Amino acid sequence: MRAGALGPVAWTKSGRSNATGNCVELAALPDGRFAVRNSRDPLGPALIYTRDEIEAFVAGARDGDFDAVLG
Repeated sequence: MRAGALGPVAWTKSGRSNATGNCVELAALPDGRFAVRNSRDPLGPALIYTRDEIEAFVAGARDGDFDAVLG
């Protein structure tokens, strides 16, 4: 889905984002799902996830489950 087609939603950017454009944003949608987009392309594609999927991802990131991916 295109992020621009989601209508007026409040996008949140990580405080760890920086001026070189390493920015991922998250928005809560009215139906309870969540959208994720690249802030360098605000009208581009957005991936849509359920609350359970986002909660599992955030918990995994907190636990370090993805640390090996970053090398």
